[in-house]
Amino acid sequence: MPPEPARRLPRRLLQLYGGLVLYGASAALMVRADLGLDPWDVFHQGLAEHTGLSIGAISILVGAAVLLLWIPLRQRPGLGTVSNVVLVGASMDATLALLPTVPALAARVPLLALSVVLSGVATGLYISARFGPGPRDGLMTGLHRRTGVSIRLARTGLEVAVLAAGFLLGGSVGVGTVVYALSIGPLSQVFLRVFAIPGADAARPPVARGGPGGHGGQAPHDGPGGHGEQATHDGPGAERAGAGQAILPG
Repeated sequence: MPPEPARRLPRRLLQLYGGLVLYGASAALMVRADLGLDPWDVFHQGLAEHTGLSIGAISILVGAAVLLLWIPLRQRPGLGTVSNVVLVGASMDATLALLPTVPALAARVPLLALSVVLSGVATGLYISARFGPGPRDGLMTGLHRRTGVSIRLARTGLEVAVLAAGFLLGGSVGVGTVVYALSIGPLSQVFLRVFAIPGADAARPPVARGGPGGHGGQAPHDGPGGHGEQATHDGPGAERAGAGQAILPG
């Protein structure tokens, strides 16, 4: 019989990739709801408006650019980090291609609610897999480690900056942005417990705190899931700012 860590690996990989794909799909649902996006996707959407590229492609390019910033911060990417960069944006574009525009407000409100809940599920799945922080989360924790600034301040500063930039570029800010910010932390906390893998890489389970945002909210993980071994949430997540959210994919 294989050792315990080896027996857990298939489940961890399934949670990692299932969570990242679901996170991209949930972000696409939020776009179709057209009631406001999380901070990072506001930024991605704003750039997409000015470049002609899809929002998913922009997400991938921004993720890769952020990953380059890890070099001076001496952050080490994991399997989840690289997977995060590619899969979230690809899944987002694929879902948008399949899902038509939803004009009726009566349909868009429940679609927003569904997108936020699915984002919480996705966050619980991929963070619990523990395969390394996502690029945006790694930037946050890297700034914390190199400068001494608190996780919460680093995250809030990054999220406010990308939200402001995205808004100026024409990204969608609205009630959905607020709903996401307030809901993703508590939801992620619930699903982190649901999908926790006993004994996986760390004695302590990830702790979801919160903050808004499209890709972050987890603690300095040094492990899987696009977010490290241990979660420093200061709410996909993923992956974004404030007190009360979990680190989303980012």
